[in-house]
Amino acid sequence: MDIVGFLAPFVLYALVLLLHLVLPAQRVRGYVCGADGRPLEYRLNGVPVLLVTVVLWATACVQGVVPWNFLWVHRWASLGGAITLGLLFSAVAYATSPGTGRGALADFFFGRPENPRILGGVGVGVGVDVGVDVKMLLYLVGATMLELNLLSFAAHHVLAHPLGPSPGVLLYTAMLSWFVLDYLFFERVHLYTYDLFAERVGFKLGWGCLAFYPYFYVVGLWSTVALPTPAVPGWWWPLAIAIFAAGWCLARGANLQKFFFKLDPNHRFLGLFAPSVVGDGERTLLCSGLWGISRHVNYLGEILMATGTVLALGWPTALGPWLYPLYYVALLVPRERDDHRRCAAKYGALWDEYCRRVPWRIVPWVY
Repeated sequence: MDIVGFLAPFVLYALVLLLHLVLPAQRVRGYVCGADGRPLEYRLNGVPVLLVTVVLWATACVQGVVPWNFLWVHRWASLGGAITLGLLFSAVAYATSPGTGRGALADFFFGRPENPRILGGVGVGVGVDVGVDVKMLLYLVGATMLELNLLSFAAHHVLAHPLGPSPGVLLYTAMLSWFVLDYLFFERVHLYTYDLFAERVGFKLGWGCLAFYPYFYVVGLWSTVALPTPAVPGWWWPLAIAIFAAGWCLARGANLQKFFFKLDPNHRFLGLFAPSVVGDGERTLLCSGLWGISRHVNYLGEILMATGTVLALGWPTALGPWLYPLYYVALLVPRERDDHRRCAAKYGALWDEYCRRVPWRIVPWVY
């Protein structure tokens, strides 16, 4: 058994937790409220944690402590360690929280605790010890491990093709690295998204962030990293960049627009989009700007970004890379339906009016 590879996620995840605890952090209030009715508070330092981890990893590689392609060489054992850790985490989350009434299997998969915290308080006043929010830690761990996998897998490709590494592999790595850095740079925005205010912590989130997210998102390199530069026309990679950039503008722009709207309902997004809403005097739903395109235009952006990364590799007939955008379709379509049911129950006739104003669910004129 490859014990070194198996233990690698345990060591790296512990390092991320340690850095999250010791590095300076911004302390902010989020959208979710605690039992006392006040917004929960979070300590955010995703970008410093990511950068310090990458620097420490690169230093270890330069010093010969580990090879540059360590996580590629030990990829199967490392994946096994991450899966084991994810299962252990899910079991602990299930065993230490009261049931929700949905049944044991549903509780294990979807989770029992809503906003668990460890190693500190519960967020009572900015400046106090708010502890470590488990949800945000999971996303931070997953993002950081994904970046290390990207760098290690790409390093293997460069080592295997020293005279001519594929521009597609390098572009793919740059795109997903941008995806990771962008996510952590806008950590505060994600405090106002579905993942934080609607999901519980269980197998889906815990195993997903510890095992699935950091290893599956790099599936494009799993299947093409050993291949040479593909034969594609000169416009191929600019097309991939354009699709990825369009997706990023939709996904990031939509999330930012809603974030600023929740902070200030009169905010004119980018100085261009005046807010237009449907409301009942107490509650309002944004239906202008990017949110006038579809009810989940951010989901469309995520799918386009994933498609851009696949095209960047230059192997459009390879099945493996396409699993990434197909995963988004499989994840986001049911999530859209779940969010629709939740909002219909919460807003009633107001939601019906919103759906009349914005008829398309994700893709305009299609779905």
